[in-house]
Amino acid sequence: MHYFVDINPIVFSLGPIQIHWYGIMYLLGFGGAWWLGQRRRAAGRLPVTHDQFSDLCFYMMMGVIVGGRVGYMLFYDTGNFLRNPLLLFRIWEGGMSFHGGLLGVLAAGLIWTRRHAVNFFDAIDFVAPLVPIGLGLGRLGNFINGELWGRLTSAPWGMIFPTGVENPPNAMIDQLREMAAAGQLDAYARHPSQLYEFALEGVVLFAVLWFYSRKPRPRYAVSGLFALLYGIFRFVVEFVRVPDVQLGYLAFDWLTMGQILSLPLIAIGVFLLVLSRRSPTAAVATPIPAAASSSI
Repeated sequence: MHYFVDINPIVFSLGPIQIHWYGIMYLLGFGGAWWLGQRRRAAGRLPVTHDQFSDLCFYMMMGVIVGGRVGYMLFYDTGNFLRNPLLLFRIWEGGMSFHGGLLGVLAAGLIWTRRHAVNFFDAIDFVAPLVPIGLGLGRLGNFINGELWGRLTSAPWGMIFPTGVENPPNAMIDQLREMAAAGQLDAYARHPSQLYEFALEGVVLFAVLWFYSRKPRPRYAVSGLFALLYGIFRFVVEFVRVPDVQLGYLAFDWLTMGQILSLPLIAIGVFLLVLSRRSPTAAVATPIPAAASSSI
């Protein structure tokens, strides 16, 4: 019997205001990245103050949100966006793109580094190991929402998503739950691709980058490793993930927009790793005392 994914996406309600797990995951991702980043910054791994790094996190948070939304509309829903640009602001309907969010983060990082006279790639190399925290938690949010599931499968770990039952009977969720318990929905079991991405893009990517960056590395190396591994992980998972319905498969009955957008990341990752072989390794800066950093 396959697991029936039936998780309430709403944590709690305050009158008309609903707090969703997906939003909580975003907050936890940003909070975790800020906390771990501050620990490394205090050890001298980025020559900025406590407040300056907090500003960097805020810039990048805005880059993720704005870039992710704009990227989704441009990459995945271009036609509707061109017909009605105001759809960009209907964020309650969902739709975020990692690749758009990445471009937003890079733009935010460029603005911040120019303001604070920090080398752009020194900042990006520092931030790269923190990104998988939000990526992994975001995929958990997708799983809780019952969205972005994978192809049909007969594998024992396949899961049944209420929204993934094709032409469902006129049944309420309780009836679907009973049908799943009786094995009547086993034909609709799907790859839990969100959990695959949580494991690869979240857990594995974080572990590799965090361990690799424990000591100073040549400029471009950490960023290059992030781009290469994320591109590979995303490209592979896309083989079992169902593409956005408005796009479908773009070629060969398997090529998706996610794979097309991941190919440049793989190429950039290889290029940065090669470039890092001839690049300097940043020295560990003298840690800025907490009292001094809070007063700057």
